[in-house]
Amino acid sequence: MPTLYHSPNSRSSRVIAQLMLMGKLDQVDVVVVDVPRQDGGGRVDPKNPHPEGKVPYLVTDDGEHVRESAAIMMYLDELFGQPLSPKIGDTKRGSYLSWMVYSGGVLEPVLVADFAGFEHPALTGTFRGKAEMGATLEAALKQGPFLLGDELTLADVLLASPFQWAPQFMPDIPEVKAWVERVSAAMDGAAVQAYDAKAMELLSTDA
Repeated sequence: MPTLYHSPNSRSSRVIAQLMLMGKLDQVDVVVVDVPRQDGGGRVDPKNPHPEGKVPYLVTDDGEHVRESAAIMMYLDELFGQPLSPKIGDTKRGSYLSWMVYSGGVLEPVLVADFAGFEHPALTGTFRGKAEMGATLEAALKQGPFLLGDELTLADVLLASPFQWAPQFMPDIPEVKAWVERVSAAMDGAAVQAYDAKAMELLSTDA
């Protein structure tokens, strides 16, 4: 059974949401760990094998270590038969892979820079900015309710998650706002919150 290192109310919560959406949470061993928090709380947990103390982190049945949300989510999707992605060879597979890489390669750097108040030609020259990011999402969502058209995929789960967690960073674009609502409606947000609440209680007990 794969082992997922998870900390409640963090980036790894979207992996929990994915597993719930696929009905596979009981087929992954979830180890709850602490992580340093933006408010100064938390800590680097010695139980976490991630070399930088981050989450999510996955150890496969074969002992392979997988890091980064997109890689972990794609691995789990493929492990369980690809219920949330176009199959290899499908005409939409390339677009799907592009979106999965866009999340960590563009969307999150742009949001972090905006949150931190960083402005520099090197940042905008490499990643562009919120306006370009919003326009990219808007263009895709004008073609259908989800990023790849009519079907919810893992790309939607991954890319919508920052805006579910921090709505104030969401582009003020009707198509984007409606998309985040659709993705949220497709997921059991209450179940994820309840799961993380129990995980947080466990951390408090271990502290």
